[in-house]
Amino acid sequence: MRDPLLLTPGPLTTSLATKTAMLHDWGSWDHSFNLLTARVRSRLLAIVDGQDEYTCVPLQGSGTFAVEAAIGTLLPRDGKLLCLVNGAYGKRIAQLTEVMGRQVSVLDFGETAPVDPVMVASALERDAAITHVAVVYCETSTGILNPMQAISDVVAAAGKSLIIDAMSAFGALPLSAAQLRFDAVIASGNKCLEGVPGMGFAIVRTAAVAQCAGRAHSLSLDLHAQWRYMEQTGQWRYTPPTHVMAALDVALDQFDAEGGQAARLARYADNCATLIDGLAGLGLRVFLPAEIQAPIIVTVHAPNHPNWDFKRFYDLTKARGVVLYPGKLTVAETFRIGCIGALGPNEMTMALDAIAHALQQMQIDC
Repeated sequence: MRDPLLLTPGPLTTSLATKTAMLHDWGSWDHSFNLLTARVRSRLLAIVDGQDEYTCVPLQGSGTFAVEAAIGTLLPRDGKLLCLVNGAYGKRIAQLTEVMGRQVSVLDFGETAPVDPVMVASALERDAAITHVAVVYCETSTGILNPMQAISDVVAAAGKSLIIDAMSAFGALPLSAAQLRFDAVIASGNKCLEGVPGMGFAIVRTAAVAQCAGRAHSLSLDLHAQWRYMEQTGQWRYTPPTHVMAALDVALDQFDAEGGQAARLARYADNCATLIDGLAGLGLRVFLPAEIQAPIIVTVHAPNHPNWDFKRFYDLTKARGVVLYPGKLTVAETFRIGCIGALGPNEMTMALDAIAHALQQMQIDC
């Protein structure tokens, strides 16, 4: 038996080597684990060419924990965040900012369009109180790819700080500190790096995080305190996700062996193309036009058929070893299929076969 294929935005299918890395126990204060932590931090920095001006601060928990920690630490208590929204994850950033009692303004582009940098520039010109801008690189509600270079240029020209949620982009989509101006990029190990859940991280401009002592709204989500403690001791402030870090270290070995970001993007792009072509052959329509579709996750229109029921569809595909994801849109009934993880053309063909059989069993002719 093999594990089911996780065609989701994460957690996702991992390699046997990554799974095997979790078979050993680590002491949280042990020198060997401190070296592992330092090595992973350095390797993550290198992926975005951030060695000179940035530091990597890992944090226990899901990616959202890291996003909340970064916003709560970098945004001054009297600052104001402009949140660029075109899906559920942008909305989540606005929500967590409101919950922590900080000022936030939302620029919403709906669920079918990328962020418009011209509108961002106009919003920044109108509201001088804005100090920071937050955006999701790849909005996995739909799979929309936002124009990061143009957004970065506009925010930098206005003299504001940019915070990028690169949760489902880091390691696959282009992202370099040599080209983009940002104060923080936030991601997690269980997306395009193909690690396992339990650890998020922020790549933060060192000069920016160094000024944030006492700013955080939370003890455990204080990114400055976590960074300072790691720099001083090499250790995590609180119990670290030891097995998760060991798995990520091995996943990064595979990332490097594959050829790094460019090679990973190429494989995911092939997965995405195979998927979209196969769905078209089954009569299913994807939600986004090709020019704004990121090769991370594909949103698919549900069949307009009286027999359609997502739960039954999900159960039928899972019975054939394929796990899909429900839709997250308000404008249309959809479901989602991920292209990331330790997957290639054979697995995408298996997924398409499972989808075809499920539709046949449901007597749905698209």
